[in-house]
Order: sequence, then C-alpha cells, then structure tokens
Amino acid sequence: MTIHDIKDQGLLLFECISGSKAYGLDTPQSDTDLKGVFYLPKEQLYGLEYIPQVSNESNDEVYYELGRFVELLAKNNPNILEILATPDDCVLYRHPLMNRLNIDLFLSKRCKESFAGYACAQIQKARGLKKKIVNPVAKERQSTLDFCYVIQGYSSVPARLWLAAQGLVQERCGLAAVPHAKGLYALFYDNDGTIGYRGIISGDMANDVLLSAIPKGEKELTNLFFNKDGYSAYCREYRDYWEWVGKRNQARYSGTMQHGKNYDAKNMMHTIRLLQVAEEILTTGQLHVKRPNREELLFIKAGLAEYDGLLRQANALTKRIESFHVTSLLPESPDVKAIERVLVEMRMELYG
Repeated sequence: MTIHDIKDQGLLLFECISGSKAYGLDTPQSDTDLKGVFYLPKEQLYGLEYIPQVSNESNDEVYYELGRFVELLAKNNPNILEILATPDDCVLYRHPLMNRLNIDLFLSKRCKESFAGYACAQIQKARGLKKKIVNPVAKERQSTLDFCYVIQGYSSVPARLWLAAQGLVQERCGLAAVPHAKGLYALFYDNDGTIGYRGIISGDMANDVLLSAIPKGEKELTNLFFNKDGYSAYCREYRDYWEWVGKRNQARYSGTMQHGKNYDAKNMMHTIRLLQVAEEILTTGQLHVKRPNREELLFIKAGLAEYDGLLRQANALTKRIESFHVTSLLPESPDVKAIERVLVEMRMELYG
C-alpha cells in the first residue's frame, strides 16, 4: 500500500503539515513534511496483512494506521501527540470521526518520560556528534602493529619506531608469549631469514599478533607489549565514525560547520523545544504545537547560542520538569480502557 492508494481508496482520516511549519519555526529553506492517519480495509485489518504505517522514500511523508496511531498516543509519543494537536492552519483534512480523539484523553504525566526522555536522548546524540566533529578519525586505518610497544626500562617506544631505529623489519620477528603477563611477548629476530619466524602481524587487517616457534637457545632482543584493548576500542571508534560520515545529512553537517560551534544546532533547538513543551504540559495540561518563542528557538537553530549554555538551559528545564511532575494535576497515565472504547466505536462506524 502507498500513500496514493490511501487517498485513492478513500481511506484517509487525517492529514496535516508537520515539522517546522507546524511549530512556526520554518524558514525559506524549510521543507514541507506531511503526516496523516488512515484506516485499513476490513479484510486487511482482520486478515494477515496489517500495515501499521506507510511513508514515502524520503520519509518526510508518514501516515499511520488508526490502531497504530492510537497506540502511540496512549504512550504519549511526542511526534504523535503533536500530530493530534496540530494547529488548524496546518490541518489539510480531518474526517469527522477524528474529533473523537480528544487530546485530553491522552495527556498524562507520562509526558515527562516521553518528551523529556526523548530530549535527553537528543542531548546525548548532540554530544556524540560534537565529539565526532572535534575528534575526527583519520581515513587511513591503523593496524595492530600501531598498538604494539617495545619495553625500554621504565618506558616504552612504539614498535614501528623501534624497528626503524634498529634497521629491522617486522616480518623477520618472532614472538613468544610471556607466561602470566597478558599482552606481553618476548621478541626474537631472524637476521639471515633461515629460522622462518612468522612476523609480528600477518597484515594490516590482522586483529592480533602472531606467535612463532622459537628454537631452543635463542636469545630474545627485547619485550613487546600489545595493547589489545586499545586496538579494539580504536576499531569500534573507526567503524562508528566512518559509518556516521557515510550516513550523515550533508546539508545539516555543512550548516554545523558553517556556524563554527561544532554541534548540531537544529538538534539542540528541538531538544530545548521538547523540554519546554513537556514543562507546559505538566503545568497547564495543554499541548501547544506552534511555539510562542520563535526568535529564541531560531537563534539556537542558527548556531548562535553557546553549546555549554544550551546544556545548562536543558539541565534547568529538566529539573523543573521533575518538580512539576510531582505537583501536576494530570493523571499518571492515560485511561487505556476508555481509549480502547473510543477506538472500537470508530472502527465500528468505519466498517458499518
């Protein structure tokens, strides 16, 4: 099923403009995001082909099946509650049955976890992005040998530097594990190539050092330590960083680099917005999608705010939310039985 099928078959229940235009935070560069609600034909609902949601390829148009929509509303999902509370000037179509889904049926103290919890996750995401920007990982991948060190007295020297200084090559080295000393090896060298040591590593993609059979009576040159934990951590960081480079939104990344603050400004703007909405819900019992502080939020979106200041603001909002959660007059959670009755009534009318 496609979005075209939903509209063509008369299954649409609700459609609205969402995102920055609904929040009142759009700029000339803003895209138009669409969200909606539909219902399945009776055969699909009762059969084996239940479809919870349909979206286009770019995922900026998403339509939820009625049951899935109500399920997420009951969980106080921020994005779904905002769809239900969309301001009238952003509603493109509303079936009369959708009036049964009153926002008061769903708002509860769960918003503390759903809105504020999601905002905190965005903060962690922003921190991770800042770390990646400030600490880029070189494209040329380091090898196991780069995490090997030769012991010299109370110090150590990178194995590559030590080998170069001695005029030696790693391929003629032989390693033997030192008992009861994790990661420590005795290093031997085959000067004329007749012994046939295996070398320190088998290649640049090796995940561990090699051990060689050492003839009796051979004398080690030195001791070598392989920092395997450090190498494993580097591999994870390398993989994460370059996966992020491959998947990142290049336009947003370019904007981040242009404002020079090294954080995702759009991400942090939505973090502050979500926390402010959570505070409003707990204190007033209402959800206002269109934000009254457009200038403040666009100031953040433009990357003009300092990152540390935004973190302090987010922390202050989080503390207030914790306090208001205790005193809020909202129910602890939505009345699921009442919500289910409304959903059943809507289904019965839709299917006759």
